[in-house]
Amino acid sequence: MTQLKLFGKRRKDRRGGARAGAGRPKVEGSGESHLTRRGLKKNQAVHVTVRLRPRLRNLRARNIYKMVRRAFCHACLRFFRIVHYSVQGNHIHLICEASDKDALAKGMQGFSIRVAKGLNRIMKRSGKVFADRYNAQYISTPRHARNALRYVLNNVRKHAYRMGDRKALERSFVDPCSSGAYFDGWTRASLKYVPDPDTGTPPVARPQTWLLRVGWRKYHPLIATWEFPADQGG
Repeated sequence: MTQLKLFGKRRKDRRGGARAGAGRPKVEGSGESHLTRRGLKKNQAVHVTVRLRPRLRNLRARNIYKMVRRAFCHACLRFFRIVHYSVQGNHIHLICEASDKDALAKGMQGFSIRVAKGLNRIMKRSGKVFADRYNAQYISTPRHARNALRYVLNNVRKHAYRMGDRKALERSFVDPCSSGAYFDGWTRASLKYVPDPDTGTPPVARPQTWLLRVGWRKYHPLIATWEFPADQGG
């Protein structure tokens, strides 16, 4: 009896409860949930955010942004459609459309691999580039669609105060590291500030979902270049 009690006690001490260091290693700078994503409706619009690991190079640097833009050109019609984007220092925002959850996952996987290989080549390093899983917010209402578009296209204004970038706060500023030049939903007053799109292969695809193509502008006003990105709730 004594031996059984001792064995039981030893087993409880060694295996019971949470243990320090147990479970999946946490990635620094990561905050994304690892729960199963809910299903994506057919041809639904989604706002995706993907972040770099800490201490990696600025994605807005000229040579790095050119590489990322080429990745957009390659990815925008494979598995999913990249409709708009914004490249910030350590993260990328996408407005995209996918036929289902698997198509979105495959598209993001291909895009992330291409960017990771390009960044490692430029930085002469190896290893992981992105901090964790991408964050996906499914766009379900016209208001949410407008808020997401404003948030992505004018996202640089959100970071301008912290970076001390006064130019990005100017009324006429259109982020050159975004797809603002390809957006046809700017207000009439904003059009004189928007640069012409570059020639060659466009880095974005035309939207096919009703929300991004018609819905948001049917019920809400067009977007101005000087609007500040705010909450994306719909």
